[in-house]
Amino acid sequence: MARTGTSTCRILGIDPGLETTGYGAIELRGRDVAVVEAGTIQTDPKAPLAERLSRLQADLAALLAELKPDLAAVEKLYAHYKHPRTAILMGHARGVILLACSQAAVRVRDFPATMVKRALTGNGHASKQQVQRAVQVVCGLREIPEPPDVADALAIALCAGKQSTDYTDYTDRTKEEKA
Repeated sequence: MARTGTSTCRILGIDPGLETTGYGAIELRGRDVAVVEAGTIQTDPKAPLAERLSRLQADLAALLAELKPDLAAVEKLYAHYKHPRTAILMGHARGVILLACSQAAVRVRDFPATMVKRALTGNGHASKQQVQRAVQVVCGLREIPEPPDVADALAIALCAGKQSTDYTDYTDRTKEEKA
């Protein structure tokens, strides 16, 4: 899809996870939002860590090549001190995601979960259901996006879109690097 010379921006939101990584691509044209594609990348929880990370990288690389986003928006890592193992595993997945984006020459911005929730609902501590409903309304979807990983990824993309008002730097990069 050619976006050069236009004021559209394609943003790929990514909700990092080792077992399930949610993704959601949106296209912004002024204040209009269109969902391009959304889904999940799954890894086998019984597979060795290296295989799971390799699968995540390969699937995300293919997705980046297919969708050609102008920007990737990734949730920042947050971990409660009671769950350090979860934080370490999430860090592995997030590192692979950042690497895949870098290898695809896609600019990355990251956002804390509280900022994403606040941008969509006005409440930085909104529930999963509130975020899902807000994404449904903003994107004009007939149904609430499922699973929550997809809604979170779309919310991250929408937050990135809300934070950026000038998309020319993304479309100029697209023109130069993706031509």
